[in-house]
Amino acid sequence: MASHDQSYKAGEAKGHAQEKTGQATDTMKDKAQKAKDTASDMAHSARDRTQQNKDQTGSYLSEKTEAAKQKASETARGTKEEASETAHATKEKASQMEESGEETAQAGKEKTEGTMQRAGEQIKSMAGGAAEAVKHTFGMGETEEDPCNKRDN
Repeated sequence: MASHDQSYKAGEAKGHAQEKTGQATDTMKDKAQKAKDTASDMAHSARDRTQQNKDQTGSYLSEKTEAAKQKASETARGTKEEASETAHATKEKASQMEESGEETAQAGKEKTEGTMQRAGEQIKSMAGGAAEAVKHTFGMGETEEDPCNKRDN
């Protein structure tokens, strides 16, 4: 009977071993499932944080880009206004210079006309005096005794 008793004890030990192995396997499966669930939760959490960071970064970049666009637009508008004002001032200055040039030309023309007129009168007077001198030389000139023939020079 010893062999039957040994067989029984061996079977019982085998049953206990299988039960313990089953329990250990179930425990390991539970721990593995918990670890898997924890890893999955951590991955979801990390993905959510990454998405939030991406959204925040996108918003930040969008705001900065919009601010840069607005600043560039304002700068361009200011430059355009400055250029327009400079062009207007240049046009006005050119108009003033043209007017001044016309006035100077007119004054020069008038001065030249006056000078030419005086020169013409001097030449005419000198020619008249020369003609009188020639007439007088040939005895054809007026005498001082004849007041009726006397001319005013």
